Amino acid sequence: MSQLYNSIEPNIIDDEMVQKAVEEQCPEDIEKLVKREGINLKDVTELQLSFRNILQIDNLWQFGNLTKLQLDNNIIERIEALESLVHLVWLDLSFNNIEVIEGLDTLVKLQDLSLYNNRISKIEHMDTLHELQIFSIGKNNLTTLEDVIYLRRFKNLRTLNLSGNPFCDDEQYMLFVVAHLPDLVYLDFKLVSDTTVSISACEIRQEHLTEHLLCWYASNILAFRAGSLQKLGLQKHAAAFVEYLNGSFLFDSMYADDTEAAKLAHLPGVGDLLQAYPSWFVSVCENLFNYGLKEYEKREAEVSNFYESLHEALTANQQEGRKIILDFENRNKR
Repeated sequence: MSQLYNSIEPNIIDDEMVQKAVEEQCPEDIEKLVKREGINLKDVTELQLSFRNILQIDNLWQFGNLTKLQLDNNIIERIEALESLVHLVWLDLSFNNIEVIEGLDTLVKLQDLSLYNNRISKIEHMDTLHELQIFSIGKNNLTTLEDVIYLRRFKNLRTLNLSGNPFCDDEQYMLFVVAHLPDLVYLDFKLVSDTTVSISACEIRQEHLTEHLLCWYASNILAFRAGSLQKLGLQKHAAAFVEYLNGSFLFDSMYADDTEAAKLAHLPGVGDLLQAYPSWFVSVCENLFNYGLKEYEKREAEVSNFYESLHEALTANQQEGRKIILDFENRNKR
């Protein structure tokens, strides 16, 4: 338990706290009436329990028709006892001590969820929240950027706050998030532009293609090298590990016998994609080819400089050795 509790008296959600909260949020003109005659908790649709030092969620089963619940700025450690709140649309659990996302399975109507400023290290256990539109999980302990991919299942998600997490320091953070969640309108309180979406999508596609290409190429390079080098210059390409990358050979050999690719051509809209894809693939190959040659030439230059320096050092040593021997012989003649 946090040392913070040494100076804070933890509370529980009891009948007195609930009754007081309901009375406080009633309009002044009917507050006295509510205090005198009471209120049916099933009629309450909104409940604010902020800043009450609540340690554990409990005793909310009476609010069967609740649509909005504020539990922010407490000391809650677990998300629990919310099973009966099946009509909940808005839930605020920000500024607590929650470490794990859990206990949300029955909240299938939830549209707005805030877990801002907690201790959460992984985005998980939210599979049933199909209606989610706004999600705030900034200022937690999220370190793995790939966790964002989990949010792709929420087709209605338009507003997302991840700011203040460790993975936000990654230079690819913004592009990665927008590429995997292209329907976002707001990210970290900022409007997502169409330009950002386009750039990020292209970069992610190229990154995935390059990874696929390198893996495939590595597994098949021995087969390529088995053939004889028939043209002038291929020996250099082989030494640079870029043979057969300066053209369409790699693409043709990968897709020549691909029957599944031929089937895809019959799907609507795929025809145009298949026409553009080969040239783009070849362009990536050529980029790899040029990069490989550049690195090879750099290595060759470094090796050449090394041997030149070695030769100069050997020559200098030989000359110095001859001089020493000559001086020795001259001294002995005297």
